[in-house]
Amino acid sequence: MSRPMAYITAAWNREGFTAKQDAERYCRRVYEAGYLPICPGLMFNGFLNREVMKERGDGIAMAQDLLRRSRIVVLCGEKTDEQVKNDINLAKRLHIAATTLDGIEKVDGTKKEK
Repeated sequence: MSRPMAYITAAWNREGFTAKQDAERYCRRVYEAGYLPICPGLMFNGFLNREVMKERGDGIAMAQDLLRRSRIVVLCGEKTDEQVKNDINLAKRLHIAATTLDGIEKVDGTKKEK
């Protein structure tokens, strides 16, 4: 089975455990909508140290590479930060569609009840 990749972006400035739970929930909803969820916030936090400048830069570069390969960008959560704005701007420059979790579910026709 081949699923189109959906890059998940959100303002991750909450406590680690809560952010991880949010990321997992977002990924699940994107998966249920028929996409392959790509969530750098979930993928890289296990091995990159954001306090080390080089590793932070490497994480941003790797995330941008994944965004470039994605079919769609999904904006999650209620807040935005500078990184979310950067993700949206990169998606616009690359002509990659951006939507919200609600939008992705409506487009796919798989709206789930909460």
